[in-house]
Amino acid sequence: MTYINVGDMAKEGELYEGFDEEYDCPILDEDRVIDELEDKMSEGGVIVDYHGCDFFPERWFHIVFVLRTENSFLYDRLESRGYKGKKLQDNIQCEIFQTLYEEAMLSYREEIVHQLPSNTPEDLERNLDQIMQWIEQWMKDNN
Repeated sequence: MTYINVGDMAKEGELYEGFDEEYDCPILDEDRVIDELEDKMSEGGVIVDYHGCDFFPERWFHIVFVLRTENSFLYDRLESRGYKGKKLQDNIQCEIFQTLYEEAMLSYREEIVHQLPSNTPEDLERNLDQIMQWIEQWMKDNN
């Protein structure tokens, strides 16, 4: 399987359409990202890592995992990454209102969308185990 971090890919290929001064970050050019990924995704066996999903074609995915974090953990995590002000507040609100989970549920078939807790190192280990089990089963079923 191939792992693609969309943020890293966008940075390397400069797949941006501008810069958001308010959030102090580049604005992703979603069309260019889709164009960049299209051939790789048609081959299959790709794990896509990104914080949003509503612009990706539904046909690309067999399963979608939404990592969820309790706000007490999330605040410290984002603050340690240098998030502040509106960017920090909006990310916390996004988690409170389950924005990314709802986005995934609206963008893909409900049965392929799964929430996983992402608070502690133990959560990360369990998530990795669960995802690996799913991948192994998918490979058995599709090879």
